[in-house]
Amino acid sequence: MPILRSKNKMEVMPENKLLIQMSLPIIISMLVQALYNIVDSIFVAQIDENALTAVSIAFPIQNLLISVANGTGVGINALLSRSLGERNSEKADKAAQNGVFLMLISYIVFMIFGVFFAQAYLESQTDIPAIINYGKAYITIICCFSITQLGQITFERLLQATGKSIYTMISQATGAFVNIILDPILIFGYFGLPKLGVAGAAAATIIGQYVALTIAVIFNLTKNKELDLSFHHFRPDIHIIGQIYSVGLPAIIMQSLASVMTYGINKILFTFSSTAAAVFGVYFKLNSFAFMPVFGLTNGMIPVVSFNYGARHRKRITKTIKLSILYAMSYMLICLALLQTFPEKFLYLFKASENMISIGIPALRIISISFIFAGFCIVLLAGFQALGHGFMSMIVSFTRQIIVLLPCAYFFSKSGVLNNVWWAFPCAEIVSVVLSAVFMKIIYNKTIRDLEP
Repeated sequence: MPILRSKNKMEVMPENKLLIQMSLPIIISMLVQALYNIVDSIFVAQIDENALTAVSIAFPIQNLLISVANGTGVGINALLSRSLGERNSEKADKAAQNGVFLMLISYIVFMIFGVFFAQAYLESQTDIPAIINYGKAYITIICCFSITQLGQITFERLLQATGKSIYTMISQATGAFVNIILDPILIFGYFGLPKLGVAGAAAATIIGQYVALTIAVIFNLTKNKELDLSFHHFRPDIHIIGQIYSVGLPAIIMQSLASVMTYGINKILFTFSSTAAAVFGVYFKLNSFAFMPVFGLTNGMIPVVSFNYGARHRKRITKTIKLSILYAMSYMLICLALLQTFPEKFLYLFKASENMISIGIPALRIISISFIFAGFCIVLLAGFQALGHGFMSMIVSFTRQIIVLLPCAYFFSKSGVLNNVWWAFPCAEIVSVVLSAVFMKIIYNKTIRDLEP
């Protein structure tokens, strides 16, 4: 078995400094990503409310795409980091190579969906022709060129797993800025280019992701010396793929539950009005700005915890998780305060009508109450994944979004009062906190307690 002679910084650097160094570049890049998601919708909203609604109901498909990429990336990241912690460079190389292979398989699946099933998906939610036409153009482009996003996330996870998060920040930020610049140009047809509308927003996204993917690949080939990404004589390794998906599949399912939940909530909201669905879409864009930095924090945390689990360092594992909880909850409280105080300011960014404002203000205030609990839960779920207990993360997410949130939203909608529907979100998050805490106790006793100090 090949031996890695030099010690990795994840084994020796002080935990707080290491967590910040690993997470900060990812947090910054994810904030930029969240910013361009919001800017994307702000520009689309200038077309009309139907365009904004179309992009909102297309979100479950886009989220499913991101979920597959991120979930597979979590599996690659955990296996790769653990292999490095065990000084097994050959296994680390196989994890990276098989991860790229899985990315290509995922692309084929999404391309088929974009070509053959986009319209049927949209018609299952609404019969408004303008929304269907806008949504079909957007989804088809996103899915048929999904290799850009899948590839970008995969190669960025390889950099994160070896402690090179700074390069991830560069690739993500560059791609995001390209997207932001191209959005108005392609949507409204500036500089002599055709006016593409919603399709222009999708095209800008794809081009930005292509730029980010190119940069991430270059960094892996030139800077990531811990990995051999040569595919000479490559053959898919079922054992390695199984190990990737033992963590990655629960993560995919867990993140994909948001797509199921959003689809169901949109169906409920359309019984009130398409404007209610548009408000929910705006919330999700703002929600991404609130949650992306926390996901960035956990993306930095996962390789640290996985590495030290492989190296059997209990103290480093527990301290890293505790610091992550502290940072996540502090940030989420700031986001809560902003949405409670200035909800109408955020809605005006999306050219909200008076009707949309009247629906949106109570919606943002009620849903954002869940932020109090969300930071704690997100960190613990990521900790479960890093320690090889992704199934428990999946159980918590499934319970929160499918068993609690959707039934509560449906039950509350029967009152005929739209504002009641939003209370399903805080209710679901409270259940998530309880389950997460119970499972963390079980995992600590089973996995962490008997490790070396």
